Amino acid sequence: DGNDHFEFFLFPHAGDALVKLNNRTDEPVRPPRELARRISEFAENGVFEAACRAGRRFPSRIPALNRAVTRLMTPSEYVDLSHRVFASRRSVRFTEMEWAVPRAACAEVLREILRMIDRERLDVGFPIEVRFVAPDELSHLSPAYGRETAYLAVHMYRGMPWEAYFRGVQDIALAFGGRPHWGKRHLVEADELAARYPAWDRFQAVRARLDPRGTFTNAHLRRVLGPVGVPGTTVAAGGPAPKER
Repeated sequence: DGNDHFEFFLFPHAGDALVKLNNRTDEPVRPPRELARRISEFAENGVFEAACRAGRRFPSRIPALNRAVTRLMTPSEYVDLSHRVFASRRSVRFTEMEWAVPRAACAEVLREILRMIDRERLDVGFPIEVRFVAPDELSHLSPAYGRETAYLAVHMYRGMPWEAYFRGVQDIALAFGGRPHWGKRHLVEADELAARYPAWDRFQAVRARLDPRGTFTNAHLRRVLGPVGVPGTTVAAGGPAPKER
């Protein structure tokens, strides 16, 4: 509550979380030194890419690799313009799922995910990213609609099996009232999504008015939003998940 932006990255199998705080300030700009910036960028991309490749090749080494990655990260603080603070280079490729859950449930959801990873013996080399947002009352299908929200994002490095992990996370998130990020992987269809959004029917009314013939829809949107003009939508099950890019 004491920060404008607060998030953390928790690596499975490791005992530490990497915490990131961003706050507005009137202090003069004090950017990181060029050498420090290059070292940090190399660690976040080159070193992490190497760790991910090693984990893909030798999955049994992922716990040790995760612990090593967290030890390499050192504390830093700087003041800079917002577009330099919030935008960062990310060259490591992955596939991702993210869930918005009630903020009060965040810790328990995270514990359940970690227990599931251990129970199922899943090889997870990417951290779980956790961030917090305020309620949204303007966007009918905002995952943060009407409640203080925690977002939990899970990832898998390219070329590694992801479905068992993501299905397990989805089951946990759904049990706590979770709503999926619309632009990332999920395996939920319109029937179940409709019950999770108080303004679902209002959204469908706007959709029907602006696009009555469904010109701006496709197979994926029919799966997650249902047919145009049908409140409390019903849609045929079994639609394909989006392909990995």
